[in-house]
Amino acid sequence: MRVLHFVIAFALMGCQEPINNPHPEDLVGTRTLFSSFSERPKHLDPARAYSSNEIEFIGQIYEPPLQYSFLKRPYELEPLTLTAMPRLTLLDAQGRVLPSDAPATKVAQSVYELHLRDDIRYQPHPAFVPAMHQIDPRIVAGLDDFPERASRVVTAADYVHQIKRLADPRVSSPIFGLMREYIVGLGDLGDRLMARQKIGQPINLEAESLDGAVAVDARTVRITLRGRYPQFNYWLAMPFFAPIPPEVERFYARPGMIEKNLSLDWQPVGSGPFFLAENDPNRVMRLLRNPHYHADFYPGSPDLRLPLIDQAVYSLEKEDIPYWGKFLQGYYDSSGIASDTFDQAIRIAPDGTPELSAEMRERNLQLVTALRPSLWYVGFNQLDPVLGGSTVAARKLRQALSIALDWEEFISIFLNGRGIPAQDPIPPGIFGHREGEAGVNPVTHVWQSNHLQRRPLADAKKLLLEAGWPEGRHAQTGVPLVLYLDTMAGGADAKARLDWYRKQFAKLGVQLVVRATDYNRFQDKMLKGSAQIFEWGWNADYPDPENFLFLLYGPNRKAGLNGENAANYKNPEFDQLFVRMKDMENSPARQAVIDQMLALVQEDAPWAFAYIGKTYALRHGWMASRTPNLMANNTLKYTDLNPASRVAYQHTWNRPALWPLVVVLLGAMLIGVLALRAWQRRDQAKGRA
Repeated sequence: MRVLHFVIAFALMGCQEPINNPHPEDLVGTRTLFSSFSERPKHLDPARAYSSNEIEFIGQIYEPPLQYSFLKRPYELEPLTLTAMPRLTLLDAQGRVLPSDAPATKVAQSVYELHLRDDIRYQPHPAFVPAMHQIDPRIVAGLDDFPERASRVVTAADYVHQIKRLADPRVSSPIFGLMREYIVGLGDLGDRLMARQKIGQPINLEAESLDGAVAVDARTVRITLRGRYPQFNYWLAMPFFAPIPPEVERFYARPGMIEKNLSLDWQPVGSGPFFLAENDPNRVMRLLRNPHYHADFYPGSPDLRLPLIDQAVYSLEKEDIPYWGKFLQGYYDSSGIASDTFDQAIRIAPDGTPELSAEMRERNLQLVTALRPSLWYVGFNQLDPVLGGSTVAARKLRQALSIALDWEEFISIFLNGRGIPAQDPIPPGIFGHREGEAGVNPVTHVWQSNHLQRRPLADAKKLLLEAGWPEGRHAQTGVPLVLYLDTMAGGADAKARLDWYRKQFAKLGVQLVVRATDYNRFQDKMLKGSAQIFEWGWNADYPDPENFLFLLYGPNRKAGLNGENAANYKNPEFDQLFVRMKDMENSPARQAVIDQMLALVQEDAPWAFAYIGKTYALRHGWMASRTPNLMANNTLKYTDLNPASRVAYQHTWNRPALWPLVVVLLGAMLIGVLALRAWQRRDQAKGRA
C-alpha cells in the first residue's frame, strides 16, 4: 500500500510544473521576453550592421541622437540623447546664413549642431578600467575573464569618433559611399586612411581631423554637410551615428582579441537600455538591462520608466514549425504566422477582414497586422555578361523574365494573400508612391476594368525572341539559356518556393539553377558582384523615397563599394535625377522627378519588382497591447508583459500526461506481486514435500 501511495504522490508532484519548458528554470516567473533568431547576425558593429537581423539586436544596445516617437503617426522624430532637436543653419558659398526655406541651389553647407544630455552613460565594460588594458589577451578566454568593469558618460568626442569610423577601410561601412558625398571631409579622410592601409602604416582615428564632424565641447557636436540634405535627420536616428568610445576600440585592437571574438562585431558597447550579456550563436543570445541607462519613460506615462522588462532571451530556432509549437505552448511570447500555420491561426471573414481562428481566441492571443514600408525584389546583376548592361537585348531579356515571374500567384500560394504586387521601388505610405492606374508598371502590367492585371506570357515570349533567345535557346547556336539564382533560402521550408522559381523560368524555356547558401555567404557573393540573379528585400530606414531610390543609384553600387545598390545598376539619367530629387522637399515638383525615375527603372528592369508584404503577428494575452511602430528599431524597451499570467497559462497548456507511467508502474507492481505469490506457493510446496 505504501508503494501505491508513492506512485500517486509522484504523479501529483509531476503535475505541478511543466516538464517541457525549454528555458532555464531560474527565468521562470521573471520579467524576461522570450524570442528567437534563425541565424547569427554577421555584424554587431553599428558602423557595419545594416541587415534587419542585425538591427534587431544593436537597435536595443546603441543610442543614436534621435529616435522615432513610439506612438505618433505619421512617423515623427524626437530627441533621444539630445536635449532638443538638432539646430540647422544653412550657409551660402560665402558663409552667409540663409533662411530655412532657401532653395537647395543656394545652399553651400548645412550645419547641424547637436547638444547632448549629461546623463547618458555606457553599459559596464572592462575597457573603461585602465588596468584591464594591461591584461594579456592570451591568458583570457572571453570578456568575463576581465575582473573589473566600469562605465562613463557619453561625450561629443564619442559621436565624432563614430563618424570617422564610417571612413575607416578596416570597418568597411555600407553607408560610407553615400555619406562621403555629404559630410565635409569624410571622403578625403577615407582616401587618406586607405592610402595608409595599402602601405602598411598604422591607422589612428583619434589623431585624424574631420572638418565635417567636430566636438565643439564635451556636450556639443557640430556636423557640416555639403549642400542641403533634408533626410539627414533620419540618419541621425540610426545606429550608424551612435557614439563609440575610442578606448573600447583600443581595448579590442590588441593582438589576440579578434581570435577570441572580442570585437565590436561580437561584443558591442553602447549606452542603450540593454547590453549583450551572452552571445552564443549556436544556442542563445541574451540582452540584459543596462544598469546605467538614463531616465526614459513610456510616452505620456511618467511612472513607467523604461525599459519595462529586465532581459530578453533569443534562442536559436532554424525552422518555423518547432518555434510555432513552442509559441502555442506559451514558451515564446510572440510569433509571426508562416504559410504552413496560417489556416490554423487565421480565418478570413466574408468582408475579407482577417480574424483569429477559434483555437487562437481560446488561447487569448492578439492579432497585429500592418502593411510594412518595405519591398521584396528579384535583382539582375548589371555586371553580368548575359543579363546585365544597357543593350536592347539584355533589357528585353530582363523584361521578359519580369513578366514571367507571376507574383500574384506567389502571394496567393506562399503568403496566403498577405501582400500586394509591387510596381516600382516605392511602397505605399512613402511619398512618391502612385496608386491605381497612375502607379502601373507598363512593362509587366496593364490596367483593365479598374483592375491591375499582369501581361500575358505571350508578351514575355515575344520579348525573349527579340532578345535573341527564342523558346529559351540562343538564336544562332541553339544553346539553351541557363541562368543562376543565388538565394539565402534553404532547408525543407524553402524547397517549394525555389521550385516555384524554376517553374516560372521554365514557362519561357529557360533553365534556372538555384544556388542556396547561408546569409553571410550570400552577402559575400553580393559584395564581389559574382551573383547573376538574386532575391532580396529592403526595409525602410526612414520614411522618404530617397531611402528606396538610392538602392538603384549608380555610385551606391554593392560590388566593390559595399553600397546598397545590389543590382549594380547604373543609368546616368537616373543618377542625375536622383541627385536632384534627394534634396527636394515633398511637393508636386518632387513627384514629377520621381515619376521620371520610376519610368526609367521600369523600362530598364534591373529588378523584377516582387511584392509589398503585409505583416501578421500574434502575441500572447500576457503581453501588453502596444501600437506597432514599423520605423523604429529600438522598440524592445517599450515591451511589457505579465510573467505571473504567463506561468499560469504555461501550466494550463503543458500539464504532463503521467497516467501512462502510472499504468506501467501499477502493471509492474501487479506482475511483481503475482510473481512473489507464485514463488511463495512453490516454496511452500517444496516445504510440504
